[in-house]
Amino acid sequence: MQAPRLVLLRPRNADNLGAIARVMKNFGVSDWVVVSPNPKLLEVPGLNRLAVKSGDLLESVRRVDTFEEAIADCAWVVGTTMRLVEGRRRMTPRDLATEAATRNDERWALVFGDERNGLGQDDVRQCHALSFIPSSEEQPSLNLAQAVGVYAYELAMTRRPATAPPSPAFADDAMVRVLRGSLEETLTAAKFLWHDDRHAVDDLVTTLQRARLTKREAGLWIAALKVIGKRLPSSAE
Repeated sequence: MQAPRLVLLRPRNADNLGAIARVMKNFGVSDWVVVSPNPKLLEVPGLNRLAVKSGDLLESVRRVDTFEEAIADCAWVVGTTMRLVEGRRRMTPRDLATEAATRNDERWALVFGDERNGLGQDDVRQCHALSFIPSSEEQPSLNLAQAVGVYAYELAMTRRPATAPPSPAFADDAMVRVLRGSLEETLTAAKFLWHDDRHAVDDLVTTLQRARLTKREAGLWIAALKVIGKRLPSSAE
Protein backbone atom coordinates (compact mmCIF):
# COMPACT_ATOMS: atom_id res chain seq x y z
CA MET A 1 0.00 0.00 0.00
CA GLN A 2 1.29 3.43 -0.96
CA ALA A 3 1.73 5.89 1.91
CA PRO A 4 -0.62 8.86 1.50
CA ARG A 5 0.19 12.43 0.64
CA LEU A 6 -0.70 14.54 3.65
CA VAL A 7 -2.59 17.68 2.65
CA LEU A 8 -2.84 20.33 5.36
CA LEU A 9 -5.43 23.00 4.64
CA ARG A 10 -4.69 26.43 6.06
CA PRO A 11 -2.65 25.34 9.13
CA ARG A 12 -2.15 28.10 11.71
CA ASN A 13 0.53 26.78 14.05
CA ALA A 14 4.16 26.35 13.00
CA ASP A 15 4.79 24.07 16.00
CA ASN A 16 2.19 21.68 14.61
CA LEU A 17 4.05 21.51 11.32
CA GLY A 18 7.26 20.65 13.13
CA ALA A 19 5.51 17.95 15.15
CA ILE A 20 3.87 16.56 12.00
CA ALA A 21 7.26 16.31 10.30
CA ARG A 22 8.52 14.24 13.21
CA VAL A 23 5.55 11.85 13.22
CA MET A 24 5.85 11.46 9.45
CA LYS A 25 9.44 10.36 9.95
CA ASN A 26 8.29 7.95 12.68
CA PHE A 27 5.91 6.15 10.35
CA GLY A 28 7.44 6.39 6.89
CA VAL A 29 5.39 9.20 5.31
CA SER A 30 7.34 11.64 3.16
CA ASP A 31 4.91 13.41 0.79
CA TRP A 32 3.13 16.44 2.20
CA VAL A 33 1.62 19.66 0.94
CA VAL A 34 0.52 22.77 2.81
CA VAL A 35 -2.35 24.75 1.29
CA SER A 36 -1.94 28.28 2.57
CA PRO A 37 -2.19 31.83 1.26
CA ASN A 38 0.72 32.76 3.54
CA PRO A 39 3.95 32.38 1.53
CA LYS A 40 6.05 32.78 4.68
CA LEU A 41 4.30 30.10 6.74
CA LEU A 42 7.17 27.66 6.25
CA GLU A 43 9.78 30.25 7.17
CA VAL A 44 8.76 30.66 10.80
CA PRO A 45 11.94 30.45 12.97
CA GLY A 46 10.44 27.94 15.44
CA LEU A 47 9.46 25.42 12.79
CA ASN A 48 12.46 23.18 13.52
CA ARG A 49 11.92 23.09 17.26
CA LEU A 50 9.67 20.02 17.26
CA ALA A 51 10.90 18.42 14.02
CA VAL A 52 13.47 16.23 15.75
CA LYS A 53 15.63 14.47 13.13
CA SER A 54 13.09 15.49 10.49
CA GLY A 55 14.63 18.60 9.01
CA ASP A 56 14.73 17.01 5.56
CA LEU A 57 10.92 16.83 5.57
CA LEU A 58 10.65 20.50 6.43
CA GLU A 59 12.80 21.20 3.39
CA SER A 60 10.69 18.99 1.11
CA VAL A 61 7.20 20.20 2.09
CA ARG A 62 5.44 22.08 -0.70
CA ARG A 63 3.19 25.09 -0.31
CA VAL A 64 0.38 25.67 -2.80
CA ASP A 65 -2.41 28.21 -2.94
CA THR A 66 -5.41 25.95 -3.54
CA PHE A 67 -6.80 22.59 -2.49
CA GLU A 68 -7.21 21.68 -6.16
CA GLU A 69 -3.47 22.07 -6.74
CA ALA A 70 -2.63 19.83 -3.80
CA ILE A 71 -4.77 16.90 -4.98
CA ALA A 72 -4.67 17.28 -8.78
CA ASP A 73 -2.63 14.09 -9.31
CA CYS A 74 -4.33 11.98 -6.60
CA ALA A 75 -6.68 9.15 -7.55
CA TRP A 76 -8.33 9.02 -4.10
CA VAL A 77 -8.86 11.86 -1.64
CA VAL A 78 -9.89 11.19 1.96
CA GLY A 79 -10.91 14.05 4.21
CA THR A 80 -10.67 13.84 8.00
CA THR A 81 -13.59 15.43 9.79
CA MET A 82 -15.94 15.06 12.73
CA ARG A 83 -18.77 16.44 10.57
CA LEU A 84 -21.74 14.19 9.93
CA VAL A 85 -22.48 14.46 6.22
CA GLU A 86 -25.73 12.93 5.06
CA GLY A 87 -25.17 10.01 2.72
CA ARG A 88 -21.42 9.89 3.35
CA ARG A 89 -19.86 7.04 5.32
CA ARG A 90 -17.08 7.96 7.72
CA MET A 91 -14.31 5.46 8.29
CA THR A 92 -12.21 5.14 11.42
CA PRO A 93 -8.41 5.29 10.91
CA ARG A 94 -8.28 1.49 11.08
CA ASP A 95 -11.11 1.12 8.57
CA LEU A 96 -9.31 3.56 6.32
CA ALA A 97 -6.06 1.62 6.52
CA THR A 98 -7.89 -1.57 5.55
CA GLU A 99 -9.66 0.15 2.66
CA ALA A 100 -6.47 1.79 1.41
CA ALA A 101 -4.69 -1.58 1.41
CA THR A 102 -7.23 -2.98 -1.04
CA ARG A 103 -7.15 -0.06 -3.47
CA ASN A 104 -3.48 0.10 -4.52
CA ASP A 105 -3.85 3.67 -5.78
CA GLU A 106 -0.56 4.99 -7.08
CA ARG A 107 -1.11 8.29 -5.28
CA TRP A 108 -3.76 9.24 -2.77
CA ALA A 109 -4.28 12.08 -0.32
CA LEU A 110 -5.25 12.29 3.33
CA VAL A 111 -6.58 15.76 4.08
CA PHE A 112 -6.62 17.66 7.39
CA GLY A 113 -8.33 20.99 8.04
CA ASP A 114 -7.02 23.85 10.13
CA GLU A 115 -6.68 23.69 13.90
CA ARG A 116 -9.72 25.87 14.61
CA ASN A 117 -12.44 24.89 12.15
CA GLY A 118 -11.28 21.69 10.43
CA LEU A 119 -12.55 21.03 6.91
CA GLY A 120 -15.19 23.37 5.52
CA GLN A 121 -18.24 22.27 3.53
CA ASP A 122 -16.53 23.05 0.22
CA ASP A 123 -13.48 21.04 1.30
CA VAL A 124 -15.63 18.04 2.22
CA ARG A 125 -17.37 18.11 -1.16
CA GLN A 126 -14.02 17.73 -2.92
CA CYS A 127 -13.15 14.60 -0.94
CA HIS A 128 -13.98 11.14 -2.28
CA ALA A 129 -14.26 9.60 1.19
CA LEU A 130 -14.34 10.75 4.82
CA SER A 131 -12.73 9.53 8.02
CA PHE A 132 -12.84 10.46 11.69
CA ILE A 133 -11.12 9.51 14.94
CA PRO A 134 -13.62 8.24 17.55
CA SER A 135 -13.01 10.21 20.73
CA SER A 136 -14.69 11.29 23.95
CA GLU A 137 -17.72 13.57 23.73
CA GLU A 138 -16.09 15.76 26.38
CA GLN A 139 -13.28 16.56 23.93
CA PRO A 140 -14.05 15.26 20.43
CA SER A 141 -11.28 17.07 18.56
CA LEU A 142 -7.59 16.22 18.58
CA ASN A 143 -4.60 18.45 18.12
CA LEU A 144 -3.65 18.48 14.42
CA ALA A 145 -0.27 16.79 14.91
CA GLN A 146 -1.81 14.17 17.21
CA ALA A 147 -4.48 13.37 14.61
CA VAL A 148 -1.83 12.93 11.93
CA GLY A 149 0.02 10.60 14.29
CA VAL A 150 -3.03 8.37 14.79
CA TYR A 151 -3.55 7.97 11.04
CA ALA A 152 0.15 7.56 10.27
CA TYR A 153 0.41 4.74 12.82
CA GLU A 154 -2.63 2.82 11.56
CA LEU A 155 -1.52 3.12 7.95
CA ALA A 156 2.04 2.08 8.80
CA MET A 157 0.82 -1.04 10.59
CA THR A 158 -1.12 -2.06 7.47
CA ARG A 159 1.85 -1.44 5.18
CA ARG A 160 4.18 -3.44 7.39
CA PRO A 161 4.49 -7.06 6.17
CA ALA A 162 3.00 -9.53 8.60
CA THR A 163 5.67 -11.61 10.30
CA ALA A 164 4.58 -14.49 12.46
CA PRO A 165 6.70 -14.99 15.57
CA PRO A 166 8.81 -18.15 15.48
CA SER A 167 6.98 -21.12 16.95
CA PRO A 168 8.53 -22.40 20.16
CA ALA A 169 9.66 -26.01 20.44
CA PHE A 170 6.92 -27.68 22.44
CA ALA A 171 7.57 -30.58 24.77
CA ASP A 172 6.97 -33.90 23.03
CA ASP A 173 5.26 -36.94 24.52
CA ALA A 174 8.54 -38.54 25.60
CA MET A 175 9.52 -35.45 27.57
CA VAL A 176 6.08 -35.20 29.19
CA ARG A 177 6.41 -38.85 30.28
CA VAL A 178 9.74 -38.05 31.95
CA LEU A 179 8.15 -35.07 33.65
CA ARG A 180 5.23 -37.19 34.81
CA GLY A 181 7.59 -39.77 36.28
CA SER A 182 9.60 -37.08 38.10
CA LEU A 183 6.41 -35.52 39.44
CA GLU A 184 5.04 -38.84 40.68
CA GLU A 185 8.34 -39.81 42.29
CA THR A 186 8.77 -36.45 44.05
CA LEU A 187 5.20 -36.19 45.32
CA THR A 188 5.30 -39.77 46.58
CA ALA A 189 8.56 -39.07 48.45
CA ALA A 190 6.94 -35.97 49.96
CA LYS A 191 4.00 -38.20 51.06
CA PHE A 192 1.59 -36.10 49.06
CA LEU A 193 0.70 -39.24 47.09
CA TRP A 194 0.56 -42.93 47.74
CA HIS A 195 1.95 -45.26 45.09
CA ASP A 196 -1.50 -46.16 43.75
CA ASP A 197 -2.78 -42.57 43.56
CA ARG A 198 -2.12 -42.08 39.85
CA HIS A 199 -5.28 -40.11 39.09
CA ALA A 200 -3.96 -37.10 41.00
CA VAL A 201 -0.72 -37.18 38.99
CA ASP A 202 -2.72 -37.43 35.76
CA ASP A 203 -4.74 -34.36 36.76
CA LEU A 204 -1.60 -32.37 37.60
CA VAL A 205 0.07 -33.31 34.32
CA THR A 206 -3.09 -32.39 32.41
CA THR A 207 -2.90 -28.84 33.75
CA LEU A 208 0.68 -28.58 32.49
CA GLN A 209 -0.30 -29.96 29.09
CA ARG A 210 -3.07 -27.36 28.79
CA ALA A 211 -0.36 -24.73 29.16
CA ARG A 212 1.40 -26.17 26.07
CA LEU A 213 4.76 -26.55 27.76
CA THR A 214 7.82 -25.80 25.69
CA LYS A 215 10.81 -28.13 25.86
CA ARG A 216 12.66 -25.53 27.91
CA GLU A 217 9.80 -25.22 30.41
CA ALA A 218 9.43 -29.00 30.72
CA GLY A 219 13.18 -29.27 31.28
CA LEU A 220 12.97 -26.73 34.09
CA TRP A 221 10.14 -28.66 35.72
CA ILE A 222 12.12 -31.91 35.54
CA ALA A 223 15.28 -30.26 36.93
CA ALA A 224 13.35 -28.57 39.75
CA LEU A 225 11.60 -31.79 40.74
CA LYS A 226 14.92 -33.64 40.72
CA VAL A 227 16.48 -31.09 43.12
CA ILE A 228 13.43 -31.18 45.39
CA GLY A 229 13.47 -34.98 45.37
CA LYS A 230 17.11 -35.05 46.50
CA ARG A 231 16.30 -32.85 49.47
CA LEU A 232 13.41 -34.96 50.68
CA PRO A 233 13.98 -37.73 53.24
CA SER A 234 13.99 -41.16 51.67
CA SER A 235 10.98 -43.42 52.22
CA ALA A 236 13.21 -45.81 54.22
CA GLU A 237 13.66 -43.12 56.88
